[in-house]
Parts: sequence; structure tokens; C-alpha cells
Amino acid sequence: MKTRKTWREKMDNPNLPKVVAIPPKMQKRMGAGTMLLPSPREVDACIRGVHKGEVTTVSKIRQTLAQKYAADTACPLVTGIFVRIAAAAAEEDAAAGKTRITPYWRVVRDDGQLNPKFPGGVERQAEHLREEGHRLLKGVGKRLPTVATLAEMR
Repeated sequence: MKTRKTWREKMDNPNLPKVVAIPPKMQKRMGAGTMLLPSPREVDACIRGVHKGEVTTVSKIRQTLAQKYAADTACPLVTGIFVRIAAAAAEEDAAAGKTRITPYWRVVRDDGQLNPKFPGGVERQAEHLREEGHRLLKGVGKRLPTVATLAEMR
């Protein structure tokens, strides 16, 4: 019987990164050109580059990685999945007693909303962000809490 990989083990993918042509089904939304399929380690490294007191978005991570590989874009689905894997691996590291973990809580949605798929949900992400001095706006209706600095820039 095969055992499940840990989140940390999922960070290693020898087949990535690679640049491919944007698939025809995605060209309507993204145009023609090239698309980066990043590696989980590179997504993790981008998140680690976000300093205390700052936040970033998956779109900014995609843009940074696409520029690094001279691609027109980075895959939104793959990048989003790898952000989630980096978050879970960070929590695994924290549970193992490591103190320097990937600050995944600094990644918010493009509109500044928090991510309910992160470990501990929006409550845990909000807790981390408040500890770093961020002001959060309460979500209204189905909207999730939002980082004030991003909401005010819109």
C-alpha cells in the first residue's frame, strides 16, 4: 500500500518548471503565447520574499515568475495549487518545531480578500496578518475579510 506524500514532499516536482504554449481553451481569456508551469519550490520562494508588513497576490506571484522565464503568463491554476501546497508545507514545518516557515498568510486574493483554503481558514490568516500590523475590513454578506491596504487602493 502506498503512503500519502507529505506536503513538504509535494514541494519537489522534477518535471517543473516548464514553459508551454497557452492551450487553445485558455487563449480566449489569456491570448496566444507562452505560459509558465512553475515549480512548487519557486512559488514557495516568491512567498518567502514577501516581507513582514507587506502582502502579495497570486497574480503578482504569477507575474514575477512569468517574467523570470520570459513567458507571457504563468498558469493561474497551477500557481494557485502550489500556493496552497506551500501553505500546508509551512504548517507541517511549524508542527515539526521549525520557527522560520513560509509566510503564506501574506498571500491574499487579487481584491484583498483572505483565502479560506489556507490552513486554519480565514480566521488563522487574519490572526497572522493582525500580528504583523495589518488592518482588516470585515466581510459583508458572502465577502470574506479584506486587507485594508489593498481594498483602499482599488
